Amino acid sequence: MPSAITNGARIRTNTPAENAYNALELASQNIATRQLRLSTGKRINTAADDVAGYITSRALQARNGTLKAALNAVGDAQNTATIAQDGLANIADLMTQIKDAAASASSGALGTDEKVALAKAAYRLAQQIQTVVDSTTFAGRALLDSGFSGDFIIGSTSTNGMITIGIDLTTNNSDFNVAGAFDVKATSATNFAGVTGLNLVGLNSVTSSALGIFSSANINTTLTSLSSALNNVNKVASYIGGVVGRLNSQEEVLKTQITNYNAAISRIEDADVATEQLQLVRAQFLQQASLTSLAQANQAPQGFLQLFR
Repeated sequence: MPSAITNGARIRTNTPAENAYNALELASQNIATRQLRLSTGKRINTAADDVAGYITSRALQARNGTLKAALNAVGDAQNTATIAQDGLANIADLMTQIKDAAASASSGALGTDEKVALAKAAYRLAQQIQTVVDSTTFAGRALLDSGFSGDFIIGSTSTNGMITIGIDLTTNNSDFNVAGAFDVKATSATNFAGVTGLNLVGLNSVTSSALGIFSSANINTTLTSLSSALNNVNKVASYIGGVVGRLNSQEEVLKTQITNYNAAISRIEDADVATEQLQLVRAQFLQQASLTSLAQANQAPQGFLQLFR
């Protein structure tokens, strides 16, 4: 702390000038600090500005980075699940039409030619199901062919934030416990949509001389199998819908957390512009006053030189 010392008539050491100079240096440093904070918008530019605050803000920034990465993963998972869900809805609609064709074929009022026509039309729908399966992709990966399985870190840690998406309709998902990618080979699978023995290729084998799965002996089994297959598809679609609901909720949670962390980082690290501007004006005034005082102190020794005249 500077003290008001005059040193009497001593001219070798000009203590008042040194005090004014030190005050000028302090004011100039204060101005530089305020200008840096105003130009960067940050109160903490180096660890020296606030040791504890620096550590806290860096830790919060690191965690916020993890949350932002998790938010991106949630978006990818949402896209994957939504696309798969849409594919399943299309397949369910096509299967409903196939089932309706089989139900129509069960009518005794229809002749053989009509039943064959229904079977051929139903087979074209089965081919369309395969087209839907093949075209339901995300990032170049097919979602409904049993080969897809994706892990998404949707939280801040892998232990509580992992979700796995993958669908397999080759087995009966009666308890809704299987979710994810969709194994349906509509034109080749013998266990279509998890129903043992259901093979939609049989629709193309229906002829006027051999009605096959549309014959009176088999039509009831065909209808039952198609109903079970449609039910399995709807179950998986429902499960995926639940996954999408969870992802939507997690997205809102992450957005709120990121906002809160940003606010905390701002409170610790960002500069209060109004306060910094006020302090800058004060420091500039002190700088001018120090310059004036230094000039006056440097004039004091001149008075003592009058003694030699």
